[in-house]
Amino acid sequence: MPEIDGPRQVILVTCRHRGKDNIITLAWHMPTSFDPRLYAISIGKTRFSHDMIRDSGNFCVNFMPAEQKKGMEHCGSVSGRNADKFEHSGFGKEECGKIDCPRIKQAIGFLECEVVDSVETGDHTVFIGKVVHSKTKGSGKRLYHITGNRYATSSD
Repeated sequence: MPEIDGPRQVILVTCRHRGKDNIITLAWHMPTSFDPRLYAISIGKTRFSHDMIRDSGNFCVNFMPAEQKKGMEHCGSVSGRNADKFEHSGFGKEECGKIDCPRIKQAIGFLECEVVDSVETGDHTVFIGKVVHSKTKGSGKRLYHITGNRYATSSD
């Protein structure tokens, strides 16, 4: 797989489908509109979370502090098909307020999103979500993916 140079902020996206909860680590994401408030995430078509989000119609973007790097890396290195990422990463789970989806207790902010559109872009799908609930819960350094196993952090 070709490397794409960053830096890009690392986030965790949570999803639920048919009673199964999952977490995926992403660095391809962005706001796309103020009115309505839209946020886009890009997920490889072979990823377990891809079909969960496509079929459930929602997802939660969790902005994480850099100090949670180990858990974020773990969630990006195993498949939710074979493992409970909440259990193995040590992340606490809480219910979203407006969508049927979990979010991560340790997040310093979150966006609860309902999928309003999707665009196939080669081997990925861009899911565009309408933000139906959001909150900033704290502050802290953020983790940025540069390339391969190289990361940097923000200064707060």
